[in-house]
Amino acid sequence: MSEPIIKISHVTKQFPGVLANDDVSIDVQKGEILALLGENGAGKTTLMNILYGLISKDSGEIQMDGKKVEINSPRDALSHGIGMVHQHFMLVKYLTVAENLILGDEPTKKGKLDSKKAIQIVKECSKKYGLTVHPKAMVADISVGEQQRLEILKTLYRGAKVLILDEPTAVLTPQKVRELYTVLRDLRAKGHSIIIITHKLQEILDISDRVVVMRSGKVIGVKNTCDVTKRLLAEMMVGRPVLLNVLKKQQTPKDVLFKVENLKAKDSRELEAVKGVDFEVREGEIVGIAGIDGNGQSEMLSVFAGLSHADEGSITICGTKLPHKFTPKMISELGVAHISEDRQHWGLILEYTISENLILGLESHKEFKKGLIMDSDHICEHAKKLVSEYDIRTPSEKVLVGSLSGGNQQKIVFARGISQEPKVLIAAQPTRGLDVGAIEFVYKILLDQREKQKAILLISYELDEIFALSDRILVMFDGKIVANLKTDETTREEVGLYMGGGTNK
Repeated sequence: MSEPIIKISHVTKQFPGVLANDDVSIDVQKGEILALLGENGAGKTTLMNILYGLISKDSGEIQMDGKKVEINSPRDALSHGIGMVHQHFMLVKYLTVAENLILGDEPTKKGKLDSKKAIQIVKECSKKYGLTVHPKAMVADISVGEQQRLEILKTLYRGAKVLILDEPTAVLTPQKVRELYTVLRDLRAKGHSIIIITHKLQEILDISDRVVVMRSGKVIGVKNTCDVTKRLLAEMMVGRPVLLNVLKKQQTPKDVLFKVENLKAKDSRELEAVKGVDFEVREGEIVGIAGIDGNGQSEMLSVFAGLSHADEGSITICGTKLPHKFTPKMISELGVAHISEDRQHWGLILEYTISENLILGLESHKEFKKGLIMDSDHICEHAKKLVSEYDIRTPSEKVLVGSLSGGNQQKIVFARGISQEPKVLIAAQPTRGLDVGAIEFVYKILLDQREKQKAILLISYELDEIFALSDRILVMFDGKIVANLKTDETTREEVGLYMGGGTNK
């Protein structure tokens, strides 16, 4: 192999109580796609944040083209040709594509923004890198795939020769994933180096040249992608064999426990986001809602949780039709539990302990009270039990939730929901932020609940997850259910087509 474009040597980073990077050494070759794989807390994101200058290393060295460099900020990183595209895009929605591209480096004419020049820059960059975007379009009006292309274009425009992509396919349809792969291969052919942080094993096999596996802050191994399998990568990542194929027993769904009729709801801008949704979920079935983020799922979930109210329509739970304005407590008492899609904003109070978070919404239950005061001993015992059952990585149940990794925070939300023994479980992004070992555990729990005749509504942006767990798939686009498909009678391509607004007719 030739001299690497980037060489990271013996990098160590210590946070309070956590050794995030433990003497890590990796290299990146010119014109290669390198995948970085690891469990939650393995240290991969910390390492890339160090390379991009978002955090500082405690020790170690970074070289570019054989020369030692100091990277103390993203500006430093870009000056050395390193750019990063984050999972959650850093775009200003109410500026145009051209305005976003040149933001911070605006061409001017007589002291004012030269809009014609900005549009010309976009066209030239689009042609040079084969990334088609519409310079005059408002970012709020373009698709997720176009937003991602704009983010990559922004990074390239600023001179990046090395691109770090964090979970790049997380919000894309199968068709858009293939388009992204084409873009990445073209960039590789032009000599760019690409580092992908991902938890998707198939993605690694599809697009990368080499893969670095990290565990507990250390590099476990570096492999040529052509020499590995999904099973080998999973075992390297978690340190044990992992069941990759979901075993779902055949069973016949029974009574309808959750029914939604003609549901309409607005978003925060008072624009209609949910446009007459109808569906039902029966005992013993998992109904998956597939769709790209931003097609009304969040607004619909907010209504289901009692956090906002529908403009029209009805919701019936276990035969009881809810009033127009119902509270979270009311829906909980009818036997509904939620795994919220945004754990930090809706699922947890980060300044509370694990014990306190595990009884949020359950404070009035007799088992957690002694007369008029909380029974702290019982609350702690309850927490210890769930910490053990759900493998929540913590030294104590008294630790503040805000100090835990995102994956462990998600496990707390999950443990609290399932421990309520609900009749209906609404699980939104239940494995967000979890590694392959934890995902295996969550899938098992959801399928156990299905066998116990619970009605489960699964909302996920991960098509693999939807296909692995769902008995039926509803596709949501532009606030509507545009397809109702049996999982064993459809394909990812068909679902992806509906997700993008197409039809099979």
